[in-house]
Amino acid sequence: MRKFATQMEAARKGIVTDELKKAAAKEHMTAEEMLPLVAAGKVVICANKNHTCIDPAGIGSMLRTKINVNLGVSRDCKDYNVEMEKVMAAVNMGADAIMDLSSHGDTTEFRRKLTSECPAMIGTVPVYDSVIHYQRDLDTLTAEDFIDVIRNHARDGVDFVTIHCGITRKTIEQIKKHERKMNIVSRGGSLVFAWMSMTGEENPFYEYYDEILDICREYDVTVSLGDACRPGCLADATDVCQMEELVRLGELTKRAWEKDVQVMVEGPGHMPMDQIAANMKVQQSICQGAPFYVLGPLVTDIAPGYDHITSAIGGAIAAASGAAFLCYVTPAEHLALPNVDDVKQGIMASKIAAHAADIAKGVRFAMEMDNRMADARRALDWEAQWACAMDPETAKAIRDERSPEHDDTCSMCGKFCAVRSMNKALAGEHIDIL
Repeated sequence: MRKFATQMEAARKGIVTDELKKAAAKEHMTAEEMLPLVAAGKVVICANKNHTCIDPAGIGSMLRTKINVNLGVSRDCKDYNVEMEKVMAAVNMGADAIMDLSSHGDTTEFRRKLTSECPAMIGTVPVYDSVIHYQRDLDTLTAEDFIDVIRNHARDGVDFVTIHCGITRKTIEQIKKHERKMNIVSRGGSLVFAWMSMTGEENPFYEYYDEILDICREYDVTVSLGDACRPGCLADATDVCQMEELVRLGELTKRAWEKDVQVMVEGPGHMPMDQIAANMKVQQSICQGAPFYVLGPLVTDIAPGYDHITSAIGGAIAAASGAAFLCYVTPAEHLALPNVDDVKQGIMASKIAAHAADIAKGVRFAMEMDNRMADARRALDWEAQWACAMDPETAKAIRDERSPEHDDTCSMCGKFCAVRSMNKALAGEHIDIL
């Protein structure tokens, strides 16, 4: 029988769990090095005790930056088999977490399939599921209904839940007064805002936060404090609504830690590049180092179809400045439910951003593979290059489609290849060009 309720409680008691051992090994750390970080809330190990097939990993600014992939069915795209195909493809491509954002059909069956088959961390947004679960309009749901859905998700093995508990009735007046260009773009945040507006009641996730924490403690679910007021366009970045909510999230972080419940804090979505680093530092201060989980940020609003690129730019800056967890963005962002190819492009863009940030932060062994790639390129060893590549299949396919006349060159430079010329020159060999 477990002698602890959560990973945080275990760490505070000096207990090295199996999950912590595995997470530490992935970071080239000892368990003794990671233990105080988990105890202090600076690293979270999202591992619901009912998610028995999980391959545990740590999330924290000093660790390798992790990638989350949002998936799930909608009324317009209903095939759970296709979504499960995307899930396993995402895991094979290196996704560290899968967030099920399903808003149609038998969400319970799909969620349980995820937690029984998927080794990645599983996250959900219970407020999405509330209307689907009860098959009732939003304004007929009660605070108890919302809390029961959280309990169901926790019981089903979900490792982290996004709870939009940072907005209150005061936020309604702020949104009206400050006249944001995009108002609230968080789907969960908009649902909570709408429920408060229609019922006249306080945010149930804020009002009954302690009860939610008790559920999370029972199943060892990490709370991901949702940023309902995250900016949905550059013009709304770092405004009063966003920052006021962040202050409240800092307070809620402390309350969770008092119950040994692990916490992540969600961050901005759209933001000019010059504001990103400052936002990361402010969050670290207000939330006392709790891991920051950011959507992007997207650094321009005018690139639909290419938002995986705008997101990767912002994500690299954010992670280099202290963000711990990047939520991927695909080319379909703002446009449609992503297909398998969109998922791949989104993951690869986020992985590149995360890896670049890890090198900048000096994460242990982050640059090891880059050094191996440099050695392989110097030797013009193509097989070794595929072994170092993030996506070897794509790299190999490009070379094979445009194969050069000579194997020791590529079709771009041919015998003008600088690497080939330098290798021959340094070896004292004749350099033939024509």
